[in-house]
This record gives sequence, C-alpha cells and structure tokens, in this order.
Amino acid sequence: MPAIAKKNDLITVIIIFVVEPEQQQKLIDTIIEFIDNAVKYQPGFVSASLHKSLDGIRVMNYAQWQSLEEYYTFLDNSEVQAQGKKLANFNPPDLHIFEVVDSQPENAPLEINRGDLIHLAEFRVKPENQQRLVELEKEYVGVALQNPGLISANFHRSLDGTRIMNYGQWRSWENFELLLQDPKYKPLSEYWQGLAENEFHLYEVVFTKSTTN
Repeated sequence: MPAIAKKNDLITVIIIFVVEPEQQQKLIDTIIEFIDNAVKYQPGFVSASLHKSLDGIRVMNYAQWQSLEEYYTFLDNSEVQAQGKKLANFNPPDLHIFEVVDSQPENAPLEINRGDLIHLAEFRVKPENQQRLVELEKEYVGVALQNPGLISANFHRSLDGTRIMNYGQWRSWENFELLLQDPKYKPLSEYWQGLAENEFHLYEVVFTKSTTN
C-alpha cells in the first residue's frame, strides 16, 4: 500500500485539481481510468492516492515515483499522455514535486488507505520564505500533536521553492475541530502570516493504486 516517504527515497508529486462540486466524481473517475489504463504500467511508477475534498471543489492525487528521471519520462511520453486526454476537459491542475522535510511523531504509521481523513494545508510562498516557514512548522507542530486525534503531521516543500504542504492524518473530524478550538493552539494558528498565502481543505482518500496492490 502507499506510504509517505519520510526518508525521501521516493519522489512525491502532489497534483491538485479545482473543480465544480457536480464534476468532482466525474473527475475522480477520469483520473482512475487514466491510472488503471496507462499510468500504473509506466517504469518508475510507485503509487497514486486520490483524495476528494469534503467541500466538493478539490481532487488531489498524492503520487510517488522511483526517480525524477522516470517521472519526467512519463510526462514526455506523448502516447501515454494521449490516453489521459479526457483530463483536458477539466481545469489544469496545480502540480509540484516535493520532498518530505518533517514527519511527526517519529513512530507514526504513514500508510495511506482508502477512507483515511486528511487535512491538507496549502501554503504558497516566495522561495526566500520557504525555509523560514518550514522552521516555524517544526517549532509549533508539537502543540497540535497533543491532540490524540492527530495521527501524523507531514510537512512537504516543493523543489521549486513556491509551495509547502502539511499533510495531516486524522482519526476523526471531531478531533480536528477540537484542535481549532484549543486555547493552546489558537495563538499559533496563523504563524504563517507575512510569509505565505494559506488555505486548507479536508479530504477523504477514495482510491489508491500501488505496485503492491
């Protein structure tokens, strides 16, 4: 099954589509068709995990590849990309290549399973601010981890310097709401101000495909 590569022994690609709620399931079905008919057969493919946002306006693919070279070869393969031509009927996605810069707690299970509940915080940053934001996230994550519902917090930074993603795995949305109301957390909840633009969405994992399943 897919698992977050905290040691960066794999390439992580996060692809986010913005979609109208009535088109969300159609987009998911289109991506699954592309994965099953073409992507999973490509050299270097490791996994794809599709997430749907609960507000209906996002679809995220958390994908993993063995190497950058193999991923770029996949992108440059016109015959393979033609099999995904139906995706052109939707808005172009926001796509970035990431490395995992912190994953807490150390002993957290990092598998990605269908039905998982995910809070994804998206930060858009200038490259000169990326490292400082990573440092602040590492400093403050301990407060969030005091909530027993947070299974893991996984900070990713894009190789182009313009994105940071916090991929949080949760036991329940009730636990997540309790974190937002926690008086210890509230003063820290806007640590990113002045460094980045931020938005977050709540997701459910609806599909996974890997070389082991």
